[in-house]
Amino acid sequence: MFDTMTVTKAAAGLFGTFLVLLLAKWGAEVLYHADGHGETASYIIETESSGESADGEEVVFEDMLAAADPDKGARVFRKCTACHKLEDGANGTGPYLFGIVDRPVATAKGFGGYSASMQAHGGNWTPEALDAFLTRPSSYISGTSMSFAGLKKPKDRADLIAYLQTIGN
Repeated sequence: MFDTMTVTKAAAGLFGTFLVLLLAKWGAEVLYHADGHGETASYIIETESSGESADGEEVVFEDMLAAADPDKGARVFRKCTACHKLEDGANGTGPYLFGIVDRPVATAKGFGGYSASMQAHGGNWTPEALDAFLTRPSSYISGTSMSFAGLKKPKDRADLIAYLQTIGN
């Protein structure tokens, strides 16, 4: 059936391939050493927290809103257009946002998709309430049906709220 020369060639091919792969693995480990460097991270990325500036000062939301740029807010609003519209009464997946600033919560005409927790929340969409909601909607109103993760940057939230203030108010 098989002569010894054929078996020897097949074994040499198999073991030779294994040896080449093993040498390549060792070489890659030497070139791309992936172990940790002590107990700290290799790269530390500083981020601005929601309530502090880069130099550690407390940021007042009213000051940020006063300095906000509605034009930049219009660009931030693009993230919202998948579910929300700005025309009065034009509901989409979410309620229309025409005149949202200072409007009572869960009162968009003709929108019936409000969660029970949103309806029970009460109050008005003040700039401060919008800021808290837009940071992380599910944390501000637990059980909301809005699946948006939120806007991490306070500047983006302030710009967006400044833009929304120009729509219908």
